[in-house]
Amino acid sequence: MSLSIQGKTAIITGAANGVGLAIARHFVDRGAKVMFADRDKARLADECGEIDDENGEVRYFAGDLREKLTVENLISATIDAFDGIDILVNASRQVLPTDPLDPTDSSVETLLDQNLFTALRLSQAVAKRMIARAAEAERDEDAMIGSIVNVSSIAARRTHPDLMGYSISAAALDQATRSLAVALAPHRIRVNGVAFGSLMSASLKDSLNETEGLRSEIKQCTPLGRIASAKEVTGAVQFLASEGASFVTGEIITVDGGRTLLDNVTTAAH
Repeated sequence: MSLSIQGKTAIITGAANGVGLAIARHFVDRGAKVMFADRDKARLADECGEIDDENGEVRYFAGDLREKLTVENLISATIDAFDGIDILVNASRQVLPTDPLDPTDSSVETLLDQNLFTALRLSQAVAKRMIARAAEAERDEDAMIGSIVNVSSIAARRTHPDLMGYSISAAALDQATRSLAVALAPHRIRVNGVAFGSLMSASLKDSLNETEGLRSEIKQCTPLGRIASAKEVTGAVQFLASEGASFVTGEIITVDGGRTLLDNVTTAAH
């Protein structure tokens, strides 16, 4: 089976920064047609303007995907530009601290809205378009019609009180991935996830600057002994989006340098 995504159309959310941007750039480099989606319009314009796009296969869309109309507009813009959608990568995420003993703390609700419901609603809307498009075309009855990849975190399985909201939202996203995988399998749409460990994201950079000794602590808790770059998640996402994973659905691939193999729950999972 091929790992190629050349010629496929993909929507990548969270594509203005960090892991979402790394995935979007990786897909472009592998010949995919990519819609970069994010709230940060200025950053999207800067990033997409730097990409060598001779064939006009890069577009960007700015908007708040927590709003239903924005979701529909993103899907319509992608179909207008590229004629369809083959791949959705939900890479938009937010990290906030939680005070687990403060009943007025709203971070759990905020992070569920951003990290779970945005991905869930966009996945549902994209899946409906994929199904409708497949019904209009003559296809091999065994051929897959689409792939959805949710970018998650090992925080779903690791515990740190200050990241309670983030952990809950990541765990909820993983379960949504499994549930959607079962629901969409009869429609030949695969749904999988990639859960990463300590990745050199903007939020982790801020934490490293604010917390003395955090860098060495993370390295000690990671068997491979380092913090990953955003690029190191992209290969796993490509695999799940490609025909090479044609019989893989409902799986959460862990990319964490072996960190979750250790019996240690005291270090924050970024």
